[in-house]
Amino acid sequence: MNKLYISDLDGTLLQPNAILSDKTKTVLNDLIDQGMHFTIATARSIASAKTILKDVKISIPIILMNGVCIYDLIKNEYLNVEAFSKKSLDILMDIIKTNSLKGFAYTIKFGELATFYEDLNTKALQDFYKERVDSYQKRFYQIEDFTLLSNEPLIYFTLLDQRDRLEPIFHIIETFQDLNCAFYKDNYSPDLWYLEVYSKDASKSHALQILQNRLGFEYVTCFGDNHNDLPLFAASDYKIAVGNAVPALKEKADLVIGNNYDDGVAAWLKQNFLTQYQKTS
Repeated sequence: MNKLYISDLDGTLLQPNAILSDKTKTVLNDLIDQGMHFTIATARSIASAKTILKDVKISIPIILMNGVCIYDLIKNEYLNVEAFSKKSLDILMDIIKTNSLKGFAYTIKFGELATFYEDLNTKALQDFYKERVDSYQKRFYQIEDFTLLSNEPLIYFTLLDQRDRLEPIFHIIETFQDLNCAFYKDNYSPDLWYLEVYSKDASKSHALQILQNRLGFEYVTCFGDNHNDLPLFAASDYKIAVGNAVPALKEKADLVIGNNYDDGVAAWLKQNFLTQYQKTS
């Protein structure tokens, strides 16, 4: 049986300092050499994901931005991108402006990712910006107003704030059929939450189905930790939550393993890959 293993990054495969441990890299590369089909499904964009994964021999396309993009690390190109429709973008722009929300807007044009912001007026925005510039040399562009991007191929908005400010907006966006979103707590800041908004046609579930159709995977084992992994769990055959996962994800899991900071995913794969592979072959 053609089988795929797919893991989230932050809070799942990565350490609390947002890097891959040497142990995890060694285990993944050894198992890939033994025939394991392995890839990633993350909320991150290619700007940081490519740097994080540079020492892992991943040949299967990776899922980015909660399923908005599928990217081929070998060919260095996007295989699939789900952009906002004009109708959904107009709705979202109005919500952002009416509620004075701040964050980052993403476009992919001619195969290149660009990230825009209006201002960095909170510590959360400043930290998000600084970490990605310092660690990944990501480029950002300041713009006076997001509405100036209305005719650009926008694909994604990342809004950062405290839970009580973003949660009502999350419930508003949920009511629009043309929009999809993920609302979850940041893995690295105790008071920070993310509200990420994208096309109704995009999700980790939909992107996984595209990969399965393209590459013929018949059985999927996935790993996750947060609310934005629920669609990935819904589309997988065997669902594994790390020990530090949110309760809502653990409830959907077939198995709960060790924590991310103890290399839980790598440890489970090292112990179980060959046995599980043989059972489902």
